[in-house]
Amino acid sequence: MSFLLRDASQADIPAITEIYRDSVLNGVASYEIAPPSEAEMAQRFSAIVSQQYPYVAATDADGKFLGYAYASAFRTRPAYRWMVEDSIYLAPEARGRGIGKALMAELIDRCTGLGFRQMVAVIGGASPASIALHLKAGFVEVGLMKGTGYKHGRWLDTMLMQRSLGEGMTTDPNPSTYPGSLFAG
Repeated sequence: MSFLLRDASQADIPAITEIYRDSVLNGVASYEIAPPSEAEMAQRFSAIVSQQYPYVAATDADGKFLGYAYASAFRTRPAYRWMVEDSIYLAPEARGRGIGKALMAELIDRCTGLGFRQMVAVIGGASPASIALHLKAGFVEVGLMKGTGYKHGRWLDTMLMQRSLGEGMTTDPNPSTYPGSLFAG
């Protein structure tokens, strides 16, 4: 299956909503129980892209939407501004075909280019497939939180993983680069 990566847009909200809906109803990556509406997903999308975080779409050669990935603030306090959290969701038929790997690589490249220094993954359900994807992308396990969610009739663990971007913590960040400009001071 060939696929293309591009910036996601407002026009993708119905497809983004449907993929996320499937994940909420059938998976454990998200701890939401009820799928959000298209209007709510549009608000979430706007909140992310208005802060200039990357939001990437994967489509097949015919334009069929296969999945998406985005980075967003891990925490909103100013000292965290150099760290982003990644999120990747794929349509069921797109899983296991290298699309997640390509979305992850694109997200890492874009976040590095923007000046972020760390990326964190908060993996609901400690999903083996998601953990494997992150390990292949250079993440390391930094913690396992037991019994953090209850969904589909069972307790779920959350895996925390982290990856340095660019120079990581080997040098001081430049406050004039994009993440530094998010906050005054």
